[in-house]
Amino acid sequence: MESSLPFGVILAVLASLIIAVNVLVAAAVLLLIHKNDGVGLCFTLNLAVADTLLGVAISGLVTDQLSSPAQPTQKTLCSLRMAFVTSSAAASVLTVMLIALDRYLAIKQPLRYFQIMNGFVAGACLAGLWLVSCFIGFLPLGVLTFRQTTYHGTCSFFAVFHPRFVLTLSCVGFFPALLLFVFFYCDMLKIASMHSQQIRKMEHAGAMTGAYRPPRNPSDFKAVRTVAVLIGSFTLSWTPFLITGIVQVACQKCYLYLVLERYLWLLGVGNSLLNPLIYAYWQKEVRQQLYQMALGVKKGLASCLLFLSARYGGPKGPRENSYPIAIISHSDLDG
Repeated sequence: MESSLPFGVILAVLASLIIAVNVLVAAAVLLLIHKNDGVGLCFTLNLAVADTLLGVAISGLVTDQLSSPAQPTQKTLCSLRMAFVTSSAAASVLTVMLIALDRYLAIKQPLRYFQIMNGFVAGACLAGLWLVSCFIGFLPLGVLTFRQTTYHGTCSFFAVFHPRFVLTLSCVGFFPALLLFVFFYCDMLKIASMHSQQIRKMEHAGAMTGAYRPPRNPSDFKAVRTVAVLIGSFTLSWTPFLITGIVQVACQKCYLYLVLERYLWLLGVGNSLLNPLIYAYWQKEVRQQLYQMALGVKKGLASCLLFLSARYGGPKGPRENSYPIAIISHSDLDG
């Protein structure tokens, strides 16, 4: 794939948005962790970190797209960049899966959740997640069959990685993870429905006896809704790219690299921009923390403007009091 100025500009804008939005959400989640010390928030923070690293990784490809063909990128450097991109994307996808598992355990085992998902287990899960992500990203560098034999100087995913790598990722990682996502969602939906039926029965019994009616707890349905949105975003973003990559392996005469790299790969990377927006909109605590941060920034800017106007905006001479000062003489006091 040759260098393209419009594609490079789109890639630069997308990378900037991914980095900015995820850094903002990561700051909000850090403040929430400092207040609440929740294990689930650590997974959300890891998702923001992984998506930020993906934005940093694809920003390195912008120079390749905007540079002239007379200055080609070395194959080794391009392979390392694409390995970094793949590792960050794998970490993002695996973190979404870990968040779904965390919400599933919170609903399936509410009384034992904090015993199962303690700080040590969460740290071990995150450490294992990054090890697996780095293994996936740098796997083509060590396996010859996953690398392209020829290189034309322009850095892109399929310029250095063979579509067989996408086929292996799809069969071993993506589609099993998607089936696991669907299982989590269906089981969570069933548990949430059972909880809702139990609450309705208690409310009905309380209404018949005139007793206190317990308030409904919508946390189960909120967790199910968040997981459903994450699954939908994850599936819609990466499925077209992976399926088209499988078609490219099956049909050697089909030349789908332009569609894969210019459109479908960009759609998959865009999932890293959707993830923080999902949490900023659907999670109430993250949304409230972002609102408090915005208020703090607003107050800080207002204080700076008042200070600057007081220092540079007034007259250079000595200031006069806006209120007149009455001068009283001794004769007035005696009178």
